Order: sequence, then structure tokens, then C-alpha cells
Amino acid sequence: MNGVFADTFYWIALINPADRYSQEVLRFDDLLSGGAVFTTEEGLAEVLTFFASDSWLRSRAVETVREIVSDPIVRIIPQSHDSFVSGFDLYAARPDKGYSLTDCISMQTMRREGLTEVLTNDHHFEQEGFRPLLRDS
Repeated sequence: MNGVFADTFYWIALINPADRYSQEVLRFDDLLSGGAVFTTEEGLAEVLTFFASDSWLRSRAVETVREIVSDPIVRIIPQSHDSFVSGFDLYAARPDKGYSLTDCISMQTMRREGLTEVLTNDHHFEQEGFRPLLRDS
């Protein structure tokens, strides 16, 4: 697998053993060692926000984000004014969709990086022409 985008969904399922996708995500995690994994700073910030109210999961999220940041196969795309504006423009252009701003920033990042596959089950990515690698059963 070469060049895949890891959505917030993926990181949350990787951190939380009670997540219904945890086992499937762990199987993907083993397959990713050979290729580049892309994610955004916005997505990692969302992960930390998601687990803010549970002390055990918050601690695990902090530990995992530290591992992600130091992992040489993970390319973290930094936040910038341009990435915000690009994501915001997509968000504003799709008033009929339920896209989050973070998703829009991720989608625009994927376009810039030439990525088509995403570690998520979020059908919004499919609506924008990307291929989610995790599916609802």
C-alpha cells in the first residue's frame, strides 16, 4: 500500500479498544508499515479533543499522538492559513453535505498530495471521489 490518508476515524479506532472498528483498524495498522501514511495536524487535534473528557482515553490519545508524530512513515501535513482556506472553500461549496471542516481540510490535502485511498468509513470521502478502505458491515 503506497500513500494512504489516515482520517480522524482511523486514529480514534486505533486508540479506543472499545471502538467497534478497533480490530479492523489494528489489522490495517500492520499492513501500513511499507507505505507512507498521511494525516493532518487538524485531524490529530480532533483526536485529542474527542477524548478530552475521559482521563484514561485522554492519556492513551496523548501517548498515541506522540507515537504518530515520531513515526517516520507518517507524514503530518501542518496546519496553515492556506490549508484552512482551501478546506473552508470546500466546506462553503457543499452546503448540501454534512462534511465537517476537518473532513474538508483532509479532502483538500488528499487532492494536493495525489491520494485516493483513505482509512475511514466516512461516506463523505466517497462522495468526493475518494476510496474509503473501511466499510460498515
